[in-house]
Amino acid sequence: MRPFRLGLTGSIGMGKSTTARFFADAGLPVWDADAAVHRLYSPGGAAVGPVSDAFRGVRAADGSIDRAALGSHVRGSAEALARLESIVHPLVASDRESFIASAAADIAVFDIPLLFETGGDAMMDATVTVTAPAELQRKRVLARPGMTPEMFEAILKRQLPDGEKRARATHVIETLEPEPVRAAVGAIIRYIRCLQQDA
Repeated sequence: MRPFRLGLTGSIGMGKSTTARFFADAGLPVWDADAAVHRLYSPGGAAVGPVSDAFRGVRAADGSIDRAALGSHVRGSAEALARLESIVHPLVASDRESFIASAAADIAVFDIPLLFETGGDAMMDATVTVTAPAELQRKRVLARPGMTPEMFEAILKRQLPDGEKRARATHVIETLEPEPVRAAVGAIIRYIRCLQQDA
């Protein structure tokens, strides 16, 4: 029997990584979309060859994809971004399917930043959106190394508004403090397991 698929999402700085860790701490397998892309771009990764063929000068000396160089190719170019996505998305999907096949658990968590934006929620049995007040989100993001207000605004423009994500989610977790988040994660897991027993 395949695991219950729980999609985890939330805008940048909303506490998604911490929440994903709490699901993992509870014993659930977690597939991280960003980590999958990192693997694909690492030396020997499946995306290195086709991406470096499509975009000149993006292969680093160590055999990985130089993400800064790649970013300069696709930034501001819808055509270049579409070309990149046509290469990477099928590879990410393959990585996700491998995870599903190996997930020996009743519930599997899919940590996907652009879950709703890409239509990935259609593949899930339920979704969780993490949220926090806008001022706390901004404070968290701008504390990251190398982040600027302009970069933050550009990232937000690619993401659905927080209110829309909350409206579309099955479950919403507010991430003000760690322990209430951990408790909410536990409650969601228990709720899903109760549903499975009743099914």
